[in-house]
Amino acid sequence: MKEDNCLHAALICMSMLYYSHAITTEKLNHARPSLHGHHEKGKEGQVLHRSKRGWVWNQFFVIEEYTGPDPVLVGRLHSDIDSGDGNIKYILSGEGAGIIFVIDDKSGNIHATKTLDREERAQYTLTAQAVDRNTNRPLEPPSEFIVKVQDINDNPPEFLHENYHANVPERSNVGTSVIQVTASDADDPTYGNSAKLVYSILEGQPYFSVEAQTGIIRTALPNMDREAKEEYHVVIQAKDMGGHMGGLSGTTKVTITLTDVNDNPPKFPQSVYQMSVSEAAVPGEEVGRVKAKDPDIGENGLVAYSIIDGDGVDMFEITTDYETQEGVVKLKKVLDFETKKSYSLKVEAANVHIDPKFISNGPFKDTVTVKITVEDADEPPIFLKPSYIFEVQENAASGTVVGKVHAKDPDAANSAIRYSIDRHTDLERYFTINAEDGNIKTVKALDREEIAWHNISIFAVEVHKQHQEAKVPVAIKVIDVNDNAPKFAAAYEAFVCENARSNQQFITITADDKDDSANGPRFIFSLPPEIIHNPNFTLRDNRDNTASVFVRREGFSRQKQDLYLLPIVISDGGLPPMSSTNTLTIRVCGCDSNGSLLSCNAEAYILNAGLSTGALIAILACIVILLVIVVLFVTLKRQKKEPLIVFEEEDVRENIITYDDEGGGEEDTEAFDIATLQNPDGINGFIPRKDIKPEYQYMPRPGLRPAPNSVDVDDFISTRIQEADNDPTAPPYDSIQIYGYEGRGSVAGSLSSLESATTDSDLDYDYLQNWGPRFKKLADLYGSKDTFDDDS
Repeated sequence: MKEDNCLHAALICMSMLYYSHAITTEKLNHARPSLHGHHEKGKEGQVLHRSKRGWVWNQFFVIEEYTGPDPVLVGRLHSDIDSGDGNIKYILSGEGAGIIFVIDDKSGNIHATKTLDREERAQYTLTAQAVDRNTNRPLEPPSEFIVKVQDINDNPPEFLHENYHANVPERSNVGTSVIQVTASDADDPTYGNSAKLVYSILEGQPYFSVEAQTGIIRTALPNMDREAKEEYHVVIQAKDMGGHMGGLSGTTKVTITLTDVNDNPPKFPQSVYQMSVSEAAVPGEEVGRVKAKDPDIGENGLVAYSIIDGDGVDMFEITTDYETQEGVVKLKKVLDFETKKSYSLKVEAANVHIDPKFISNGPFKDTVTVKITVEDADEPPIFLKPSYIFEVQENAASGTVVGKVHAKDPDAANSAIRYSIDRHTDLERYFTINAEDGNIKTVKALDREEIAWHNISIFAVEVHKQHQEAKVPVAIKVIDVNDNAPKFAAAYEAFVCENARSNQQFITITADDKDDSANGPRFIFSLPPEIIHNPNFTLRDNRDNTASVFVRREGFSRQKQDLYLLPIVISDGGLPPMSSTNTLTIRVCGCDSNGSLLSCNAEAYILNAGLSTGALIAILACIVILLVIVVLFVTLKRQKKEPLIVFEEEDVRENIITYDDEGGGEEDTEAFDIATLQNPDGINGFIPRKDIKPEYQYMPRPGLRPAPNSVDVDDFISTRIQEADNDPTAPPYDSIQIYGYEGRGSVAGSLSSLESATTDSDLDYDYLQNWGPRFKKLADLYGSKDTFDDDS
């Protein structure tokens, strides 16, 4: 602070010297005569006399950041026409006039009323003028002058960035450029040393240095190792005033990272790796991992593994896991504990990328020994062959040996083996296997024509370890035996024209045999010995498994014989050969002169000879007419059986009601309800007729309907008859209504024979004596009346 005050005092002194120089110049100008010979035409035609200026317009200086108690005197304006009587008034205008700079209008002294900052504004342009105080008439023309702000060292240097980051390869040579840092100073670079900067390093020695004038940071130590220390923090200072005492300074931080180079070879942490693998492992299965450590990073740390020697080169392989940088040892082939129990490998790890600059640090690789132990595993049985093929003749007897399979236990225990057939592959159970020795036999006869190949599977299981089993496919071929005779290849039916010529071929036949080709063709065709001299047809073997049939004579007739059956013997080429007799059906047909078939029906030929076409049509027409008449008759008969009246319910008049109660006679009306004689359909409504449709509905008259159970039967019957006669909707009159009640007061007596003897009667029954012995009893009972009376 004390140094700053001294600096301010020195600047004030310099300003005063400038001010004194201006006053001296002004006094000298006062002694000079004014030039009045020059005229200048003013406003309104007024001619002004320009006087020589009484001061020299020079630059004024004011020191920045002045903090004194009084305003700073910038300078003084004075005109040579000012006699000091106070009639001249000085006016100041322009930048900062009246605010920053004020002028004494009598003396012309200019003062700065505020603290100025050159970094905000370096100079101000002002205009001064002298006028008559009373009339404000300009005494001097306006004139501009400049007030410059004098710089002081009040701004420290500032770096462009607060923090810098830089990289440099490890093991770089001394003086390798790392980064350049730059600072700036807001002070005036043209005045003094306020803006002259010098760089220096505060932290980061002895690893780095910085150039004082440029700010370039360089390495200062050789062979800096990233693996030892990767990151450095450096502090750089920039100081103004050329670095001398009293200058201001600023700092920045630089983080420098050493980048990796391939200067380290891979290295295994141990000399031997021990691994183990089960003999049951499958190829491709991982056995173990090895890893060589390389302190380098990125591509400089990439390591590739390989097997370069050892007795397990053919059994194992190694691959590189680039994510973990490990060597993965894998099984290449199937192992057998009983054959070899251990293996040894020599594995090499080498860098993928090598930097030629550091080749002298090599070799960039390392080797290690890997010992692999094979562990015994409980293995399933193993068949001596991966598959078996056997043959057996068809129709072989049950129990015929087909073949034998054999499996063994690969383990040292050598357990006993039991065999079985997978019944899913032998659903029909054609075969069986001996569980002890593996012999396969037939259970029943095989038919090649049904199944030519049998594909079964055989299981082998350890006796004491049922979970250990193996499976092998067995293919059994059924050898063909000539057990099928040849037959016609199709159901042949031949046709011969009545006008066929002698030795004319009319059909070619072939045969088919279910047996194998060795027992089938070639086929031999012939006629049976008994008809070898058949007068009608002959056969020729074409020796290509076909035969041709020819007619032997001319003049066939459908009337005499329209069908011929020709037996043909077919033999195959098997050992021994099989033969069969097949019958060829030959029809005699009518043909035209060109041999084209017309008709083969013998019956149609006979009909044509006896009846004409018109007669046949007449017979068919009569049959059709008779069928139509029968159908119409049946239809009409069914229509007549249908009733004319559709009864919704059964009519009580058609019911026969039987009472077994003798009752009390005709006067007894309590044995049954007399209302049952009433027609229930008549009470509820009328019965529609099917033959006619009534024009109106009959409504029974209230006065004619008697109340049931309370009227005389005579009245009831009369009422019903009257209703039926007057009812237009009643059924047809061919429906007879019968009422058999005789009414009261009947003269007929009782028909009972009880007490007949005591009944007085005027009838004479003696005639019964003449009716024969069957009526003798009645004649004795009734005809002896007079006799009884006489005896009495």
